[in-house]
Amino acid sequence: MKKNLFVPSKGEYVRGKRPTVGCILCSIVQNDPKVVNLKIFRSKSFTVAVNLYPYNPGHLMIFPNRHIEEIEKLSFSEVKELHKLTIISLKILRNLYSPHGFNIGYNLGKGSGASIEHLHLHIVPRYENELSFIDVLSGSKIIVEEPKDTVQKLKREYKKYAEELLAQ
Repeated sequence: MKKNLFVPSKGEYVRGKRPTVGCILCSIVQNDPKVVNLKIFRSKSFTVAVNLYPYNPGHLMIFPNRHIEEIEKLSFSEVKELHKLTIISLKILRNLYSPHGFNIGYNLGKGSGASIEHLHLHIVPRYENELSFIDVLSGSKIIVEEPKDTVQKLKREYKKYAEELLAQ
């Protein structure tokens, strides 16, 4: 029999109990005090932030500073900047967390499971032996690092790449 551990705050978020803001990612970009701000880095066109409900330590989201919902709305220069941010983010995550792989992708539209209507790229570090006894017995995952601790670690690393990231 499969048991579940519940994380009520995530369930409430999925069901719509969120800060009263128009767009949570736009609010992060604007440093709105109504939202938990796990921002790590901001470039000309994008913000890098730790996911508030991470699948693993180091789970990042990269999103445009301007509100768009469709990837086709990115300019070619934004695509180039996003790719550069993605590559540097992978380098940083490899150095800090030594993952065995990554899941990188978008959830586009409600049919994909997207819960935020603002384009964002997920980068999730993955490990060969992720399934622990608690994962198997409870159908849940234990995250060993608080997102705010992840932010502090990653901010230090992004500062090392700031000049390269901000050069256009």
